[in-house]
Amino acid sequence: MKLYVVSLLAGALVGIVYAVIDVRSPAPPLVALVGLLGMLLGEQVVPVARRMSRGEPITAAWIVSECVPRITGAPPPTQPDREEHAR
Repeated sequence: MKLYVVSLLAGALVGIVYAVIDVRSPAPPLVALVGLLGMLLGEQVVPVARRMSRGEPITAAWIVSECVPRITGAPPPTQPDREEHAR
């Protein structure tokens, strides 16, 4: 919840700055959301490139555990094998 409040406050601050300097938002909300999606997808290029530079494989399991949670904001899936070993 704190993350959402901080995000909302940061957005409100930017909106105030835009209003003070008499600048309109550069993109309508839908276009801005698509831009944000692009940013989230683009952020995943660096970890993939780092993994590839180390010669490590890019597997579906790695993408699901490392990239998808960062894009969707959902927690990474739990792996039963790890939970069993932790007990």
